[in-house]
Amino acid sequence: MPDNSIVAFLGAGAMGQALIRGLITGADYNPLQIVAADIDSAALSTLKKETGVRTTTSNRRAVRNASVVVLSVKPNIVPAVLSEVGGALDPSQLLVSIAAGVCISRIESLVREGVPVIRVMPNTPCLVGQSASGFAAGTHATDRHLAITAALLKAVGIAVEVDEKLLDAVTGLSGSGPAYVYLFIEALSDAGVRMGLPRSVAAQLAAQTVKGASEMVLTTGRHPGALKDMVTSPGGTTIAGIYELERGKFRATVMNAVKAATERSVELGQYE
Repeated sequence: MPDNSIVAFLGAGAMGQALIRGLITGADYNPLQIVAADIDSAALSTLKKETGVRTTTSNRRAVRNASVVVLSVKPNIVPAVLSEVGGALDPSQLLVSIAAGVCISRIESLVREGVPVIRVMPNTPCLVGQSASGFAAGTHATDRHLAITAALLKAVGIAVEVDEKLLDAVTGLSGSGPAYVYLFIEALSDAGVRMGLPRSVAAQLAAQTVKGASEMVLTTGRHPGALKDMVTSPGGTTIAGIYELERGKFRATVMNAVKAATERSVELGQYE
């Protein structure tokens, strides 16, 4: 059960809301422990009605008395937001950034000296307690700050500490990865419909198949290739399907997608 510390979210877009809802449903946070700030008053009104969290259109008001401040705005908005609240933050507050591509040194240059910063890359499945997050510590972040961040993230999934230079790769893999998986599920479902299955049946089977296969990897700890071989009988149906995926350069295409997303994450951080 979390203590009575206040967590402030600067930005209540899709990722911010996913984390907020995940903390409430997955970590038993009292909604009154969470403050969400955004310029979209209509979105805030809906969020407050659905979750009970406190809301405000003032970033400075949101960070007041907050123990943890989550920077959850678009990368190009970061300088404007931190110019507004950077001077109001002090070293007793932890600043957690989920702004894709914005490096820790850049964030630290926009806040008061000594403010601990941790950069995080979560993903939207945190809404259902299944997030896969990477995080890296800034200059002034201590083991205590890392533990606080890990606890917040693990309340909504798994979290791993990495070197900051690897966070763009985390963005390309697990940050953007859910979209790749949704596309794959959609394709599996469409294939089932093509072969005669009702849409509702095909969609359910496709989603559960991906979920079950993922759980096999996480639970057994075995290499995905070994698990694939368990399904692939000589001359059977699975190898026929795998052959077609290989002909379509399935693995290379997925690897290139992660590469492209990683490179785009780097680009998003390259602003003045």
